[in-house]
Amino acid sequence: MRNALAAVITGLMAVSMAGCGEGEGEGDDAFTVGLLLPSSAVPRWERFDKPMIEKRVKALCPDCKVAYANAADDATIQRQQMNSLITRGARAIIVDAVDVKALRSSVQAADRAHVPVVAYDRLAEGPVSGFVSFDGAQVGRLQGKALLKAMGDKAKQRRIVMMNGDPVSPNTAWYRKGARSVLDDKVTIRKEYANLEWRTDIARGNMTAAISDLGPGRIDGVLAANDAIASGVISALKSAGVSPLLPVTGQGADLDAVQRIVKGEQTMTVYKSFRQEADVAASMAVALGHGRSVHAIATTTVDSPTTQDVPAVLLTPVPVTAGTIERTLVRDEVYSIHEICPANLRSACDRAGLTGPTTKDTKETKEKEKVKGGDPGGVPARAGVARHLQAVRRRPGAPGRGTATPGR
Repeated sequence: MRNALAAVITGLMAVSMAGCGEGEGEGDDAFTVGLLLPSSAVPRWERFDKPMIEKRVKALCPDCKVAYANAADDATIQRQQMNSLITRGARAIIVDAVDVKALRSSVQAADRAHVPVVAYDRLAEGPVSGFVSFDGAQVGRLQGKALLKAMGDKAKQRRIVMMNGDPVSPNTAWYRKGARSVLDDKVTIRKEYANLEWRTDIARGNMTAAISDLGPGRIDGVLAANDAIASGVISALKSAGVSPLLPVTGQGADLDAVQRIVKGEQTMTVYKSFRQEADVAASMAVALGHGRSVHAIATTTVDSPTTQDVPAVLLTPVPVTAGTIERTLVRDEVYSIHEICPANLRSACDRAGLTGPTTKDTKETKEKEKVKGGDPGGVPARAGVARHLQAVRRRPGAPGRGTATPGR
């Protein structure tokens, strides 16, 4: 089945990359940017990252094209996609690696072909030219602090289960390190699990095993690394008859997770602005495609196991609880209140204060405010990206500041 899937996806990839053939995009103002995303199962990639990157590339380089492919969580397929982009003449590639180690040889091949690679969300190994992600340690710290607050004094022993992400991802260790910096000496970690491919079903099985081994009355909270894992944890708690549900963290701001927060089933999620990350990645790729340095965009440098001082932008994650959904996700137009609050959640949304205007109303209000000479409700991230782009136009490359080491 895997071989069949690989054949199908490779065929579709060839069609989607047809505009990236040899001889195209050779002019200074017209070239192809490759975009490789890791999964079709996680909602954000197709709904947010892909269209936002495509839109931003077009805004920065009207004659450029984006050749897109999704690896469907298969590292072998992603290597094939990467190699195809190199062969077909992409001038820059944005890639979120399924497996950062497995992709190393393809990153090296891109370097030999003088095709710069921007690592997106996860730091791929090999000679990448730029990296954009969120501060993973801060993600973990936000989760740890939220879990401690939710458990409060009622859980004096603070016995938790720690549900980490896929060990293949360097971000998993990054998140865990941040969480442990907050939780160590304040909780007892009774069980700890790796959840392959961040899968909900695996998380549910692991949590079911933890409940069986420990007993539901001997767990006070669950540190879940992302929303897919949180979904599996909460499903297992419900199946075991745990009531009230335990505090459970998350990450990703998936719509179903936001709705669980509204219902009181999930404690929080960590929001990482899709638009902000997409804008920086597109800016880096277009700059590199034009033969310019990304040092003017980068705000720091990072080290991978293979490459030191990679120019990077590490963005700031934001915690989201029931009381902050409107001023984060709704304000940033990730979701409208109408999307978050179907009829069966209307009363819960009212309790959470989600009674404001729809996305359409919000957009109309913002347009009126812009006409009046301001946009006080605008997204701060956009201003930050604008400053990056102004820097690219105004000044030559300069070395990044500081050093971080994600995924070690």
